[in-house]
Amino acid sequence: MASLRLDDQLCFGLYSASRAVTSLYRVVLDGLGLTYPQYLVMLALWERDDRLVKELGAELNLDSGTLSPLLKRLHAAGLVERNRQADDERAVMVSLSDAGKALRAKAEGVPDVIGDAMGLDEAGIARMRKELDRLAESVNAYREALSPAG
Repeated sequence: MASLRLDDQLCFGLYSASRAVTSLYRVVLDGLGLTYPQYLVMLALWERDDRLVKELGAELNLDSGTLSPLLKRLHAAGLVERNRQADDERAVMVSLSDAGKALRAKAEGVPDVIGDAMGLDEAGIARMRKELDRLAESVNAYREALSPAG
């Protein structure tokens, strides 16, 4: 029979690890003037600039109610520009400003700091990332199978 002891629960280990990592990100990103969710948005834009809000939301798994305030704060900080599409007023294009592009150079050391704190080199990070992706895929498939069709 499975134990119901807190220390035996995988969910608690994941929760504790997640809190520790996001807390570290908070400290590291403070020097960049970014929150962790804002950093994720910037990562996506540094990877591929000029994105529709809808595309960003899909990539980051964020709904518009969460993403819109993040983008407003990034815009107010001068890191992104937001422009409505001429052919569709509902569609908003997000682009990096010059300051947003420049911030990328300052952020380049963040992954190394996080990897060092985790005791992982690049290969270890790649293995961990692959395992986390596999875990998320497996859990999402299982959850979908449990959900009533609708």
